[in-house]
Amino acid sequence: MSQFNRFTPQAKVKVARKNAAGKVFVDYKDVEKLRRMMSPNGKIYGRKRLSTTALEQRMVAQAIKRARYMGLLPYTSATL
Repeated sequence: MSQFNRFTPQAKVKVARKNAAGKVFVDYKDVEKLRRMMSPNGKIYGRKRLSTTALEQRMVAQAIKRARYMGLLPYTSATL
């Protein structure tokens, strides 16, 4: 058996940022970060996989839905 585990941890994506007033938000226009929070089929990963808090997870889901509505992210993969 190899010394490397097949479940190697990936680099964590910092999802929530703070603005000048100190309020936490997730930017729906940051498509590359949002794309890494979705499966190849377009499903949003869960909290344990993303290691986010409940508030951050709700903001991530809302940001992904907004990006989909604006046409920045696909609803499903093109391979279906």
